[in-house]
Amino acid sequence: MDPDFARLDEFLDEQGLDGYAFHDDASNSDLYYVTGFDAPDPYFAVYTPEETAVLVSSLEYGRAKQESRADTVKRHADYDYRAKHAEHGEREAQALMAEEFLADVGCESLAVQAEFPVATADVLRGKEITVEPDEDGVVTDVRATKTDEEIEHVRTAQKANEAAMARAEELIRGAETNDDGELVHDGDVLTSEFVKQEIEVELLRHGCALDETIVACGRDAADPHNRGSGPLEAGEFVVVDIFPRDKNSKYHADMTRTFLNGTPSETQQEWYDVTHEAMRAALDVVEPGATGEEVNQAVVDVYTDHDFPTVYTDPETETGFIHSTGHGVGLDVHEQPSLSQGGEELRPGHVITIEPGLYDPEVGGVRIEDIVVVTEDGYENLTDYEISLAD
Repeated sequence: MDPDFARLDEFLDEQGLDGYAFHDDASNSDLYYVTGFDAPDPYFAVYTPEETAVLVSSLEYGRAKQESRADTVKRHADYDYRAKHAEHGEREAQALMAEEFLADVGCESLAVQAEFPVATADVLRGKEITVEPDEDGVVTDVRATKTDEEIEHVRTAQKANEAAMARAEELIRGAETNDDGELVHDGDVLTSEFVKQEIEVELLRHGCALDETIVACGRDAADPHNRGSGPLEAGEFVVVDIFPRDKNSKYHADMTRTFLNGTPSETQQEWYDVTHEAMRAALDVVEPGATGEEVNQAVVDVYTDHDFPTVYTDPETETGFIHSTGHGVGLDVHEQPSLSQGGEELRPGHVITIEPGLYDPEVGGVRIEDIVVVTEDGYENLTDYEISLAD
């Protein structure tokens, strides 16, 4: 199922521009979304309401014809790239090719991303082609609303995520404890590194990849993006945050659970229970027309009612709730919409995380995260994984 580019067409019409151009590789998710082509090296592409066209090297030409959704595929040789390179050097040769390519497509005016190469833009402007930066990110906004097919891609990645989380939980909950209070698995001290390795192996078995998993224990868990290292300890929060990318579809999932081997203290249980309450409060707000700010505020209200600090009530706090409630997920693990102050209106098809958390080096950290899709009348939770702190 091809994306719906009606909003992009509307944007080009409003701006009085012929097309939307890219000069990047497929790590640029907007470019991949428009062309459907996964290339490791930069290539030029332009979208118009009439066609999508790509200009690639001879190396990528055959694959681009087979795999991309482009209507027109051109190669460097079609524009005498070698001669241009010999006379002008690589950067200007690339831009001169782009100029001729755009003439073939019929584009005299372009919108481009803010990250579009300056050298290419300068040469094109020198050839009297209008190049206007799109500071609002219209393509990013378009792809924030997922098709049914894209939602299935996320769902598939989330199933792999749950299998990997189950492996992590099995290791953490099933570990014994040595005299130093460290967790032990099969006679060896259980480390963050080993659990992350097992998570990544399980993801590979399910067609996904990830090399930045979070398995953070104790004081490490008090920093939301600390990847974690060293021995895992009994009686401490262990935050496990997994955000894999499906190798086939390239879509992500995202989920966090917090585990504890042993009996939680009253403080630890309170932190966990209040965070779970905050999560439920946020989910109660999720529906079309609600804003990301309103969802975030539901979390802030719960934490405030229980006398926990937040960066929204005290911008200088270094403990408590110190991040936003969530974000969009798709080709990027962090994309629109934002569930924070100023967060935009939610639309059906938005795939978002709900992930409240509390942090303090003296206690550790706790975070619980599900991934959901906004529907016509509320939301569907794409996560099917138990929420519990200890056995």
